[in-house]
Parts: sequence; structure tokens; C-alpha cells
Amino acid sequence: MKISNNWLKEYINTDLKSEKIGEYLTDIGLEVEGIDPFESVKGSLQGIVVGKVLTCEQHLNADKLKVTTVDVGSGKILNIVCGAPNVAAGQTVPVAVVGTKIYGKDGSSFDIKEAKIRGEVSQGMICAEDEMGLSDDHGGIMILDENKFEIGKDFADYFELTNDQVYEIGLTPNRTDAMSHYGVARDLNAYLSTHQNNSNFEKVISKPLNIEGTTDFQIEVEDSELCPRYIGAVIENVEVKTSPDWLKNRLKAIGLSPINNIVDITNYILHGLGQPLHAFDADKISGKKVKVGVNEKGTKFTTLDGVERTLNGTEIMIKDGENNPMCIAGVFGGQNSGVSENTKTIFLESAYFNPVGVRKGAKFHSLNTDASFRFERGVDPNMTRTTLTHAIAMIEEIAGGKMVGELLEHYPTKIEDHYIILRFSKVEQILGTKIHKEKIKEILKSLEITVLNEIQNGLEISVPAYRADVTREIDVIEEILRIYGYNKIDSPQKISFTPVKLSFDDQDALENSWARTLQSNGFNEVMNNSLTSVKDEKDAVRLLNPLSGDLAFMRKSLLEGLLENADYNIKRKNPNIKFFELGKIYHKKETYLERKQVAILVSGRDEAENWLQPKSITDFSRLKSYVKVLLDVLPVSIEEKYLEDVRFSDAIELTVNGETVARLGKVAPELLKDADLSQECFYAEIELEVAQSFRAKENLKFKDIPKFNTTRKDLALLIDKNVTYAELYKAARKNPSKYLKNINLFDVYEGENLPEGKKSYAMSFELLNEEKTLEDKDITEVMNSLIKTFQKEFSAELRS
Repeated sequence: MKISNNWLKEYINTDLKSEKIGEYLTDIGLEVEGIDPFESVKGSLQGIVVGKVLTCEQHLNADKLKVTTVDVGSGKILNIVCGAPNVAAGQTVPVAVVGTKIYGKDGSSFDIKEAKIRGEVSQGMICAEDEMGLSDDHGGIMILDENKFEIGKDFADYFELTNDQVYEIGLTPNRTDAMSHYGVARDLNAYLSTHQNNSNFEKVISKPLNIEGTTDFQIEVEDSELCPRYIGAVIENVEVKTSPDWLKNRLKAIGLSPINNIVDITNYILHGLGQPLHAFDADKISGKKVKVGVNEKGTKFTTLDGVERTLNGTEIMIKDGENNPMCIAGVFGGQNSGVSENTKTIFLESAYFNPVGVRKGAKFHSLNTDASFRFERGVDPNMTRTTLTHAIAMIEEIAGGKMVGELLEHYPTKIEDHYIILRFSKVEQILGTKIHKEKIKEILKSLEITVLNEIQNGLEISVPAYRADVTREIDVIEEILRIYGYNKIDSPQKISFTPVKLSFDDQDALENSWARTLQSNGFNEVMNNSLTSVKDEKDAVRLLNPLSGDLAFMRKSLLEGLLENADYNIKRKNPNIKFFELGKIYHKKETYLERKQVAILVSGRDEAENWLQPKSITDFSRLKSYVKVLLDVLPVSIEEKYLEDVRFSDAIELTVNGETVARLGKVAPELLKDADLSQECFYAEIELEVAQSFRAKENLKFKDIPKFNTTRKDLALLIDKNVTYAELYKAARKNPSKYLKNINLFDVYEGENLPEGKKSYAMSFELLNEEKTLEDKDITEVMNSLIKTFQKEFSAELRS
């Protein structure tokens, strides 16, 4: 947001320099990102003086050049070569003397130097209007009235040039009250009045109206929820023309292009006082009636930019007496009802529209205007009438119009201020310091927050409606702090805390623990947009008012986003991927479903290449090991089974009592192709809420480290190729022995010296008796039992 220093001082009288104002604005939350100079005429005509052409003769060596002598009042007659066709002796002209910098419209510049042009000395330049930045006219040099312009006087003295400083403010979206010069001045005054007492700020009030005659125009608001307040005025005999220079310079300073006096006035009020206005050509309003409501779905409407749009039937619309749409309320005007150079009578509106309704209309039609930006966040409903009277006064002064009839107003229910109870103890608790209650009251007064009543340890207060973001006690405390000064709050030198009992009911703690574990294993966390496009709309949640077609659905999986992250990195020569994301996915079945997951994607090398370990390509087993590390914190027994999922070419599912805890596998080639990936990727997703539900059932338990050593026994099994390790693991886990603690697959062999259709699995089994050393008979009993199980269920053979 751009704020002009000259414009700002129309509302607050202070002698502070712009740098100091920028510092104070930043201190109170209106962060000034830069201060840039503005000149209505680049260079401010410096070095250009009024001169008189004494002689003008044809250049001997150039048909299109003239050699002139010019008196510029310095006592020295200048010899100037000029190429303008209209130069002649006796003319009074603007002259750029040697040393002057001339600026072009494209930002370029050049210095006037004494030079020889085709053999003749030239000691300056007689200027055209466009060469000085006064207009686009390049028909010849500018000829001045000798009765008004004095020879030798600075040319700039005859113009009202504007030199300004423009603040670039990085305004946060909640600060709709500061989206104007008046709002910024009001905030600056709150700071100065409580710190320095050297500002002069007056609240803007309504202008008196000079009403002539009556009007036949009427207004009708069909739904007060869509438009709680609407005011209109009819102004006749306006002359639509170019705005005066002061108004054009105000708008140019903040980056706006002047259009005509009526439009410029509405823009001046918008950026000056924060209230969007809209002017209609009254002669184009059928039935002399303005209606606020909705049009039927499918109605065609051409906006000011010449684009024909199809209404969806929910937009707040301004219509004429025959229900013809004239404007998308608070967003964009219509082509057929706008003000033109032929307009003589205007209908000027000022309103407070429902913020949600305006936002829906703006987003549906992909329109983002200065007006919608403000209406969506909530303008000041109590400034609606005041700003309209200021605009009327300006139109009468600048465009010569006269208001006819009374203001036409619809305001059935007043929009009330926010009632809040503020506790002094809460202020001290949040800020960590004690502010005297009288200082608090002073700050509240400076913010136009009214103290209704003093109560025990607090205040009953009324926050003005224009502060749409201040509705809670904590919001008021934030307001007090930013005016009091963040820099005045000392950081504590000592922090004390009391250890609390460890609780497993906190899912955030589980998430943070898993995140730290993954980061310590070399993973990077990513965050992707939950809005996306989908190929398969089945079970997908569609947005009612999407920002675009690419962001029309809520994501059904975290995989696609992680694949995009991988593609982005790989194409930038970072092929080793270890990513994780904590995020939600969304589905629509009988009801809307929302689940939070932790997703892991690995690809490329697991570790950086080195001479000891030149190859460490990521594979499924490495992915599984990461998942196992995370799930080891759960006090449950986890089962594995094969998973059929279109996202994977090979995958398993981890379950507890039949409930899925995680899915992991190798990403299907089709998905890799869609993501433009050529290297293998492995993906896992863990259901956070499910994992937390098992974790929350257990309290923290401690147990001694076993006093006795474990015993490891290995088996090499010859089995059919279609038998999986998961099946072997599941069968072994059913063994009734209490001594069997751990099972692991440490080698797989398929190849020569094996019967056709067979493979070899080498499995290890760890056994432990926590009460005494295991005896050989106990070990033999467990191993024989396992061998019988494998032989019976899988026809396994022992390899020697």
C-alpha cells in the first residue's frame, strides 16, 4: 500500500520528517518497507529559465536547423542551435541552460552541454513541452506569453509542482482500518498523542449539503443482510473533464492513473478516507430506480473492462428499475452504466456490503479491485454517509454539479460497536509487564476505544465498528501493546518452569517427536498447498468458489505434492530425496472426512557417496526401517499384509487389531511419469490420529535392562517364489513361546544352484529368558516348533 506524505498531512499536522514518521509507523505495526521520492514533473524543471529569442537565422550546413541568439537574463547572450519548425525571433521561450538534466518519459536522462552542431556552437536548448515532462506535445518549442513570463526567472516558479515522499507499507490483511491515508494518520496520531503530544489530528466529519430541488430517483435493497447500509445521491449538471493538477498529482504519487474528474474524485475518497464509492450515469438507469439484490443465474453482464461475464446468481448486484445489472456490488462496474464524457447527471453510491458476499463475487469472477479488497475485509459502516458528503462537495467544486433532492438511504439496523471486558491482570499476564491503568485508558482513548465503565480489576469498553479485527480481549491487549511499544517490553533474564507429568494425550508431542526423529535421520520437512487439481473426482472435496481450476479440490493424498517437490529438486541437480510432510487429506463419502498423516518420500542415495560406502541406493527396506523407527514408540504389536493400491507397484499395509496404521511401498510408474520423474521413489504414509489413539492408551512404563543375554539362531529356508517374508513373519509370530523376542530377514537369494521356482530366505531369531539363562532344550523346542510351522504351511526345506 502506497501512502503519500503530503496527502497524509492533510489529516494530521506534524513537523516530523518522513524518515521519523516511517520509523513510528513501523513501530505500531504498519511496517514501512521503503520511502520513495515523487515528483509531478521529473527533475522539477530545475535549470530551465525563461528566455527571449533575439535572432533566428537558417543554419548554413543543415536545412532543418536554425541558429538563434537567446537572452536568459544572465547578462550573456547564448548561441543556441534549434531544430523546432516554429522557432522565431521575438518569442519568449523556456530554455535549458548548460548543466541542466533533461528527463525522458522512459526514465532516461541527459545533460545539456555546450557543443558544436554542424559547425555552430550551441549553449543550451529551447524546450518543447514533452521534453520538460509537461505534456505529450512535441509539435514544436513551447511559446510563452511575454506579459506573464519574466526573462531570466526560473521556469518552475510559474507551476505548482509537487515534490513528495511516498511510503510503501506492508499492510497485514487484518488492518482494514488503516487502508487509507486517514486511517494511517489516525494510527500515527494514537502513537504521537500518547508519546509526544505534538500531533494535530481532527476526526473527519460530514460536509454540509447544498440541496436544490427534488429527485424522482428511488432506492430499494432486497436483502439487508447482503447490504446493511446503502446511500445514494443524485447530482445534476456535472461536467466530466480532466481533473485539476493537484488531484492528478495526489493519485499519481500513489501509482494511480488519472481518468476524469468524477472517477478521480471517487478514487481520492477511496484512498483518502477508505470508503469505496461508485458513480453511475443517472440517465442510463431505467425507471430512475436503483436496486440492490441478486440477478438470476446465467444472466449476462458486461463489466467496465469489456468482458461479458455470466452471473452465478449469488453475487450482490446493483440493478436498475428493470432488474438490468449495472454493477457487481463492491467489485466492478458495468460498461453500459459508467460515467463518460457525455454524462451530465450522476447517481453516486456509498455503501456497506456484506464482506462474505463481496468476496464470493470477486473470487468467482477472478476480479481483484481496490474496492473489493476493502469491502471483503469490512469498511467503516459509520463513514458511509460522511465520505459521500465529502465526495459531493468535491464534485460540486471541481465538476460544477449540484445535488438535487435529499440523500437516499437504507439503514434499517445500526451496526453496533464491539462490547468487550478488559482485565488489567490479563494485560499484565500477556505482556509480562505492568502498565498503569491510567496509561491503558490513555492508549484506548487514542485508539477511539470508549471506556464505558470501570469494574473491579478491569474496564468495560466499546471498540468502534471500523476495527473489524478487534473483537476479543486478546485483540485489545495487542492494540495496547503496539501503541505502548514492543521495544518497551524487556526480555526476562531468568525463565522458571515446573516439570509436568508426561502425558501421552498430546498429539502435537507425537508429531514433534516424529519430526525431530526424521530430521535427525537427514530428512527435510516440506509444506504443500492443500488445494490442488485431481484426475479422479471420486470421493474428492470440491470447493464452492475455487481461486482457479488448478486449485478446485482439496487434496486426497500427500503423495502428489511430495512428487512435485522431488521433481523440482531433481531437475536442479539434487537427486537424493528424503522428504516428509505433516498434513491433512480430505475425502467426501457419506460425510466429509479429514485425516492427518505424516508422509515420507525417499529416492536416490540414502547417504552421500564416499569411498567406504560408494553405493547406498534407497530401497523399500530403507523406507520400512524409517517407518519402523517411528512406530516403535507405540505400545502395540504391528502386523503386515500386502496392499493393493493404484499408487504403488508393490506395497504393504501395517495394521493393529485390523486398523490401518501405515501404508508404504514403491511408487507406481504411472504416477512417476505424471510427475515427470525417471528415478524410483518410495513412499509411506502414517495415520497420525490412529497412531495417537494407541499411544494415548498407555502410560509411560519403565523396565530393567535384561540381566541375561539373548541367543540368536539362524534358519536358511528354501521356499516357493510366491511366498513372502510377511507370511513367514506372521506365521513365526504365532509361535506360543514367550522366549521368541525378535525376527529378522537378513539374506535373500535367487539364482543358480536352486531348483526352478524356488528362492532362499535366511532368517534370524532372537530368544531371551528374562529370569535365567536359556537352556539348550528350550532353544531346541522353539526352533523345532518354527521349523514344523514353516514346513507345514509353506512346504519349506532347510538348507544346509
